[in-house]
Amino acid sequence: QVQLVESGGGLVQAGGSLRLSCAASGRTFRRYAMGWLRQAPGKERDVVAAINWSGGSIAYADSVKGRFTISRDNAKNIIYLQMNSLKPEDTAVYYCAADQREYYSASLSPTDFDSWGQGTQVTVSS
Repeated sequence: QVQLVESGGGLVQAGGSLRLSCAASGRTFRRYAMGWLRQAPGKERDVVAAINWSGGSIAYADSVKGRFTISRDNAKNIIYLQMNSLKPEDTAVYYCAADQREYYSASLSPTDFDSWGQGTQVTVSS
């Protein structure tokens, strides 16, 4: 089971930027597709961005296309989420997650992810 730790959340004004990081343990990290998910109060947890094991396949939710960028560094066991042009509706707890089926493609289905970090709060003020 890969262990995941997120960092980089905080409070930002609308239109601003944040970069989230997720550090993963273990040598198997590089075999897994990874994702960033978010959950706002009273709403379901949704995938906002996902990246396959090599970084060659990426998927974004429509709500963040053109504003968010997911990337990974397999040598450092880290994935990132660069968030630009933030909106108040982006306010949520953001989770890093792993799809531990080896060498699978990027997925926007929350049920494909089976290892989660503790989450980091992102708050966008208007």
